[in-house]
Amino acid sequence: MKLSISSTFDAGNIEVVNAENLEDIQLKIRKDSNSDFLQWFYFRVQGAKSQSCNFKLLNAADAAYPEGWDNYQARASYDREHWFQIQTTYLDGVLSMEMTPEFDSVYIAYFAPFSYERHLDLINEAQQSPLCTLQSIGETTQGRPIDFLKIGDDDDSKKKLWVIARQHPGETMAEWFMYGLIDRLLDQEDPVSTTLLKEANFYLVPNMNVDGSILGNLRVNALGINLNREWAEPSIEKSPEVYYVKEKMKEIGMDFCLDVHGDEGLPYNFISGIEGIPSYNDTLDQLCKSFIQNWKIVSPDMQDKFGYPKNERGKANLQICSKNLGEEFKCLSQTLEMPFKQNANLPDEVFGWSSERSIKLGASFLDTMLRMVNDL
Repeated sequence: MKLSISSTFDAGNIEVVNAENLEDIQLKIRKDSNSDFLQWFYFRVQGAKSQSCNFKLLNAADAAYPEGWDNYQARASYDREHWFQIQTTYLDGVLSMEMTPEFDSVYIAYFAPFSYERHLDLINEAQQSPLCTLQSIGETTQGRPIDFLKIGDDDDSKKKLWVIARQHPGETMAEWFMYGLIDRLLDQEDPVSTTLLKEANFYLVPNMNVDGSILGNLRVNALGINLNREWAEPSIEKSPEVYYVKEKMKEIGMDFCLDVHGDEGLPYNFISGIEGIPSYNDTLDQLCKSFIQNWKIVSPDMQDKFGYPKNERGKANLQICSKNLGEEFKCLSQTLEMPFKQNANLPDEVFGWSSERSIKLGASFLDTMLRMVNDL
C-alpha cells in the first residue's frame, strides 16, 4: 500500500515535500491564513502499518515560537479520541517525529485537536440544560456564528463571571478546558456548581476563533488578524469575533474575566495578570494574589513560580484582552496559559499535558471561584 499523507479536513495543516522514503518523510507546516505565523500541524498518515517512519518538518525553525520545539513531543492518535506522545527531536531547524504505526491510519498533531464538530456538540448539549441559554451574537468573517453561552438566571444582582477561550485557534487545550468547566457547571448534582450559581452567572465563549480553528491556523482568524491584539479597537470588518463579544460584555457588565490560552514554550500552567494596567490598585493586587493562591490549593497543576514577567504599572498593552478588560471594567481579569509540552511539575511520560488534564483544570476553576466569588 502506497504511503498517503493528507490534511484536507477540519483543522488539518501540512504540506508534503517528499514522501518516497519512510525514514525521511519531508513535510512543511503551512502558514496561517493571510499571515506568516506557523506552528500548528495536523495530518493523517495511511499505508505505513508496522513500518518505521520518520516525519520531518523542514520549516520548523520558521515557527512563531521555535523555542516551543525544545523538549516537545508531538501527539498521535488512531481514533482521534486518545492522543499519546511520540518520539520527537528538534535539531538544526528540523523537527523529526518517529513512530511505527500499529494500524493503517494514524493522525499526528501539534496537540490534541478540538474539532468544529466537537464544538457544536459541546454547545448543543449545553443548551439542553435548563441552566443554559445559547445565543449567536454575531458572525465571523467567513459567516459562522459566534456562539455564546449564558449559564445561570437573570438575577442582575449576582456576580458576572466571563470565560472566553481559543482566541488563538491552535491552542486547542483552551477549548478542552472549557469542556471541563461547562460539563461540571451544568451538573446539578455537583455541590460546588450549584452553590456557585447561587452567587454568580457565567457568560462563556468556548471558541473565539472558529474560522481559524477550521482553517488549521495557529494564531489568527481567516483574515490574518491576531484577535488578542484587537481589544482596544475591534472592528466588524477585521475582527468581528472580538467586536461582538466586547459589545456583549458592555451590555451585560463584568466582575471577572478569564481568557484561556496555551503557551508554546513554558512547560507549566500559569497566570498572566493585569499588574501593568493604569488603574491597578491594592484591591486588584489582593484579588490577583488570592486567585492564583486559591487555584494552587485546589489544583496541584497550577503554579506561580514560572510565567511571563509582570508589567510595570501603566506599561500594560491595552490591546490585549485581559489587560483591556481589566482596565475598562475595573475588575479582576486574567489570562490562563497551559502548556503544549508537559506540566514539568507533574509530568506524564505517555500523554504529556493532555486534553484530559485540560478538562480537569477547567473543572477545578469552579472550586477556585467558589472560594473567592464574594470578594469580586
